[in-house]
Amino acid sequence: MKRPSFFPLVRRGWMVLVAVVVVGAAAFCVYRLHGIFGSSDTTSTSSDAAEDIVPFNPKDVVYEVFGAPGAVATINYLDVNAVPVQVIDAPLPWRYQATTTEPAVIADLRAQGNGDTLGCRILIDGELKDERIANAVSAYIFCLDKSG
Repeated sequence: MKRPSFFPLVRRGWMVLVAVVVVGAAAFCVYRLHGIFGSSDTTSTSSDAAEDIVPFNPKDVVYEVFGAPGAVATINYLDVNAVPVQVIDAPLPWRYQATTTEPAVIADLRAQGNGDTLGCRILIDGELKDERIANAVSAYIFCLDKSG
């Protein structure tokens, strides 16, 4: 009686057997790496976490432009969000005040008036950061503070 041989079966299906072993080893390695790097950690925060943030260290920013009584000026400045703003023919004295919680404020103020005297001032949290005065026909002035 002839015995069935195992070798012809292995000869035909050895590639399938190797593929199954390689896929199994790869799956095991991926499973172990997920465990090592903590990808199965499912901690999460509440969806309203952003609403719990309380503003801290607010900065009070004040721009002032002053000049001769009855004078007007064209004023260009950066607001607390660094957006350029222009005010044309603003009666003097002129004032802009805002509060922000941004970590830094670039305070930039420029003005040109129709009088002989023109001045500008930047205050942050009540502290004078820059002040200039110009005495000239159609005076032009600027104030700048990058430290705020």
